[in-house]
Amino acid sequence: MAKSKIENLKRLDDHDLPDESDRLIKLFGRICANVIALLVVDYLIEGFTLETLGATLVAAIVLGVINMFVRPVVQIIALPLTVLTLGIFAFIVNVLLLMVAAEIVPGFEIDSFVTAAISSLLLALVNMFFHKLAK
Repeated sequence: MAKSKIENLKRLDDHDLPDESDRLIKLFGRICANVIALLVVDYLIEGFTLETLGATLVAAIVLGVINMFVRPVVQIIALPLTVLTLGIFAFIVNVLLLMVAAEIVPGFEIDSFVTAAISSLLLALVNMFFHKLAK
C-alpha cells in the first residue's frame, strides 16, 4: 500500500504541481475579485462605505485573512449553535466577521447589522460569480 503511494508520487511530473508563480497569480486574482466585489457592494448598498481605493484594497486583504484564519476557528466554536439554528448562525458569524473587518480597516464603514447582513449576502453572490467565471 505504501509502495503504491510512492509510485504515484514518482509518476507526477513538474506540470502537475503548482509552483510559486501560480500560487501568487491565484492570490492576486482572489484579491482583485474581492476588491471588485467590495466596490460593487459599496456602489449598491447604502450604509456600506469604502472611502478610497486604498481602503478597498486593505479591506479585501483583511477580509481574506479573517476568512482564512479566524472564520474556521469561530465556526468550530459556534458549531453547536449552528446546528441548533440549522445553519443560520453560520451566516451570523460571517456578518459579524464582516463588521469586525470594517472596524479594523480605516475608511471602511458599515452602518448597521442589517446593512452588514445584506452586504454579506451580496459579497457572497459576487464572489461566487467570480469563482464560477474563473473556472
